[in-house]
Amino acid sequence: METKSNAWKANAKKNVLHLGYWTGSWVTTMAIASFGQIYLWKNNTALTILFIAINTLVGIGMILMNRKYINDLDEMQRKVSLDAMAIALGVGVVGGLSYSMLDQANVIAFDAEIAHLVMLIGITYMIAIFIGNNRYK
Repeated sequence: METKSNAWKANAKKNVLHLGYWTGSWVTTMAIASFGQIYLWKNNTALTILFIAINTLVGIGMILMNRKYINDLDEMQRKVSLDAMAIALGVGVVGGLSYSMLDQANVIAFDAEIAHLVMLIGITYMIAIFIGNNRYK
């Protein structure tokens, strides 16, 4: 029984590391695609499209690895993760659309930026994971 538990822990650790590598790669390619056209290759549309395509492909790999990671979790961890994702999705859709409408109606003095929405979703997900893990301790 102990060997099975150790094998599961080793697999979980490997999945976390792989997810970290894919996420780090996605963030890196996102930065290159975003800032490369400004600082590295001054308005070269072909390179910009190439790096956006690379970023998209790495992003797909990250999504697939995230799916594998979640599928390999135990039932409680999977429930916590899925609940957190549901909350983050809801906050992202409702909050994002409200934020966009505030911008369209010129209620806020600045443009609604997608980066703000990404931060809101990420922070919401982290808080929901924290609360979910504490709830089941």
